[in-house]
Amino acid sequence: MSRKQIGHSESPMINRRNFQKVIGTSLLGATLTNPVSALTKPKKLKPKSNPLLHVGGDYHVVMSDDSLSYAMRQKAWTNPRNFQYHERHGVRHLTNSMEGAWNLDEMKQWKDDCDRAGMTWEAIRMDSGYIYAIPGADQVRKLQEVIENVKKASAVGVKVITMHWTLIPIRRNGHTPGRGGSSYHSFKLEPNWQDLPVEKYGKINYDQYWERIRYFLTNIIPVCAQYDVRMAVHPYDPPGLPRGYQGVDNWDAAPATVFDSLKKYEAIVDSPYNGFQLCLGTIMEGLRDPKTELPPIVKYFAEKGKIYQIHMRNVRGGLHDFQEVYIDEGEVDFIDVIRILRDSGYAWSICPDHVPTHPDDPRGYQAFAQAFGYIRGMIDSANKEIIQ
Repeated sequence: MSRKQIGHSESPMINRRNFQKVIGTSLLGATLTNPVSALTKPKKLKPKSNPLLHVGGDYHVVMSDDSLSYAMRQKAWTNPRNFQYHERHGVRHLTNSMEGAWNLDEMKQWKDDCDRAGMTWEAIRMDSGYIYAIPGADQVRKLQEVIENVKKASAVGVKVITMHWTLIPIRRNGHTPGRGGSSYHSFKLEPNWQDLPVEKYGKINYDQYWERIRYFLTNIIPVCAQYDVRMAVHPYDPPGLPRGYQGVDNWDAAPATVFDSLKKYEAIVDSPYNGFQLCLGTIMEGLRDPKTELPPIVKYFAEKGKIYQIHMRNVRGGLHDFQEVYIDEGEVDFIDVIRILRDSGYAWSICPDHVPTHPDDPRGYQAFAQAFGYIRGMIDSANKEIIQ
């Protein structure tokens, strides 16, 4: 009986050589159509990097004659010791602090000092004089002073001016023992906060505070756009104080949240020149769950291009009860923030901010050095990650 009669295929039997050809052809086809085939070579993945990310140094630490006052150290910020201190720790972008009407000749000298040393003068912290001014002639005078300072910043190539509206001074009311004999600045909302004295600038309600901000932004931001200088506000430290605390309804006072307050601030003049010196530690101080709440806030403003400087400090705790700790031991793992900044194309400084204190390090040189290295390490790590 033939093979055809018993139902076998008409195809000839496949010998060993034909079998090898068929299998080889089949595997080749699988390779072309199925990228996960066993014969497919792994793709060479490239790191997703942002070469513009960099660590910055600012007015919180100026290496100089330790006998000098804070104000005199700020004047000496371009001295060789300060440049060398920052360069040793991989920092080449600096922010200084200035008050009142700025001296353009002095600024030009500082710019020359930076250029000769290979440093970038990236930003200036201005004083809070405008927000203290009573509406009227005094407010107009202070506003005009800021306008002239914007022009001077532009003249020396500085692209960012930061400010911190502090009708109430920054609030801390305790110290917590920290690692290695350090001391952590702390705050806990006082049970009797209603009995605290009114601050020296007097009582101001919520609407009055916001009107001062509105008047500032609507008059300043068009000038900033003309002179290519960004205005970056620091959130009030700490956020979420009750209304009437020391006589003031802060612009981010409860029941408003810190996130909603920042969005309200930005919306007054929606411009690429109106944004934030986003202090991560300060924002964390206004959150109930910093670990989950902080990253979306950073992402929101980073993707809009509204962050012109990052202050990176870590805290333990949150709203109304916190301690400022070392950068590596607080509520948030900042590598997640670095990834957000990397992916958004962020191009400005990431600066260490407040650091714990220790008797062996009264000026904070050691603590800031640790923070510089930690930030640089996170940037390097994030830029070398393989993105699947």
